[in-house]
Formats: sequence, C-alpha cells, structure tokens
Amino acid sequence: MRLGTTEIILIVVLALVLFGGGKLAGVGKALGKSIKDFKHEIKDNDGEQKDEAKEEKKD
Repeated sequence: MRLGTTEIILIVVLALVLFGGGKLAGVGKALGKSIKDFKHEIKDNDGEQKDEAKEEKKD
C-alpha cells in the first residue's frame, strides 16, 4: 500500500489543523534530532562490532 500525493497533502493539512504551525515545527525538529541520533548510534555500534571481530581474529 503506497501513499499518493493526495493522501500526503491531506495528512499534512490535518496535522496543521490539529497541532498548529508552531507545534508542528517543534515535532519536526524533534523527529529530525531523533533520526540523527539513531543513525549515529547505529554507526557507533557497527564500529564496535568490527573492532570486536578484529580482536577475536588476533586471538
């Protein structure tokens, strides 16, 4: 099931009506920060796993 342009516009308009412009901007900012933090944690975790694999190969 894919969302078309009409459905996305309807969701955005509904969100603006429910939350208002100011709150919606704050929600977007928080969502962006959360995604950035999530990507950073995944990258760090990936590096730790590679380091552990290298240490196991040395032993």
